[in-house]
Formats: sequence, C-alpha cells, structure tokens
Amino acid sequence: MYTPNTKVIDIGKRPIEDYVFEAVISFQEGVDEIILKGRGDFISRAVDVYWALKDRLGDSIELSNIEIGSERVRGRMRSYIAIHVKRKY
Repeated sequence: MYTPNTKVIDIGKRPIEDYVFEAVISFQEGVDEIILKGRGDFISRAVDVYWALKDRLGDSIELSNIEIGSERVRGRMRSYIAIHVKRKY
C-alpha cells in the first residue's frame, strides 16, 4: 500500500551502496516504509539492495511484503519485484 509516508526507490545501474545510502537517509528523515522496485534485469539487484540494507540496519527494519508482477513500461510488458521494507520503532 502506498501511503504519503512511503518512498519508492527505483533500482537501476547505480552501485548498490548508493541505494542503501538513499534508504538509510529516507528512514532518518522520517519515512516509515520504503519500496525497493526493480524491473527486468534489475530484479536481482533489488534483492541485493535489500540484503545490503538488512546487513546495515539489522533488526531496526522488517520485510513487510514482496510483490511480483508485470507492468506496461513504454509500450512493453516488463516484469518487476517490489520489496516493501518497514522501519521498526
């Protein structure tokens, strides 16, 4: 569920640590849930970002949901994964 206090991070070609840093900063700014979204070839990279974030933050975050599916991007159907990560209080 996308709420006003949710941030979607689209995973692409940048280094994994860049996405981890972006997620950590978002949690520090008060975001309650982050969605790591990887499409096509970047699905495995989204999973790698989650595990790197879990290594960094440990028990202060929890995996709340994983969505898989397809969506139309620029006229083509693309597979995606959306990993929902919540911060614990």
